[in-house]
Amino acid sequence: MEHTHTHMETQITVKSFFQREDVKSKFSELLGNRSTQFITSLMSVVNNNSYLRNAEPQSIYMSAMMAAALDLPINQSLGFAYIVPYGKQAQFQVGYKGLIQLALRSGQFKTISATPVYEGQLISSNPLTGFVFDFEKKQSDKVIGYAAYFSLINGFEKTTFATIEEIEKHGKKFSKTFNNGSWKTDFDAMAQKTVLKMLLSKYAPLSIDMQKAVMADQAVIKNVEDMDFEYVDNGKEQPQQIDTTNRINQLKTESNEGK
Repeated sequence: MEHTHTHMETQITVKSFFQREDVKSKFSELLGNRSTQFITSLMSVVNNNSYLRNAEPQSIYMSAMMAAALDLPINQSLGFAYIVPYGKQAQFQVGYKGLIQLALRSGQFKTISATPVYEGQLISSNPLTGFVFDFEKKQSDKVIGYAAYFSLINGFEKTTFATIEEIEKHGKKFSKTFNNGSWKTDFDAMAQKTVLKMLLSKYAPLSIDMQKAVMADQAVIKNVEDMDFEYVDNGKEQPQQIDTTNRINQLKTESNEGK
C-alpha cells in the first residue's frame, strides 16, 4: 500500500507544480496564448508515462521550458521534442522533425531530410566526395542504414550515410535507455535523428536555436537561460566537434548581446 500512496503523492506534486501561478506565467512569457495548450499536452505526456509521473517535477519543468524556448511542441505523436524519464529525472530530447523545423526556421536551408536506405539503394559510398543512392533500386524490405541530406540557399549541399550497425553502436554508447526507451519503441525516428544530427553538427551553419537543441539533446536541463545542462547518460555525445563549455559561454554572450 505504501507504494501506491507515494505514487499518488508524486502524481499530485507534478500536477500541482504546473498549476502554480509562477510556473504558468513562465510559459506565458515564452508562448503567449499557446501556453495553456502546451501545459495541457505536457500533462497528457506525464499522465501516460508512469516513470515520468514519478520523476522530479522540477526536472520535467526544465525540460518543458527547453521545448517551449525552442517553440517545439511536446505532443509525442508529432515527434518534434520529447520529455523522457531517466531515473528520478526527466531528460530533454529533440526529435528529428524538431531539428528539421529549427533548420527551416533559420532561413538558410532550401531542403533538409532524412530517410531509411534499403538493400540495393546505396550505389557508392565515398565519405570524401559523398554517397550515391538510387532509390528505384530497392531489392528488399531490409533497411541497411539511414541517410540525411541538406542543401542551403547559397548552393552548398551535403549528404551522409550511416549503417544500421553504426547507428546501433552510437545509440548504445550515448543512451542508457537504448534497450527500453525511444530507441526500442521508435527506432526509425531515433535513427533518422541520429544521422541528421551527425550531418548538421559537422557541416551545417547552426542557428543559435539549433545549437541549443543539439547541446540540450539527451540532457537533464538544470537551467534553460544559463544553458546549464547535465549529461546523465553514457557521456556527452559530441559529433558536432564543439567544446561544449566554450560554446555555451559563447552562446550566452551572443544571447545577451542580442537582447
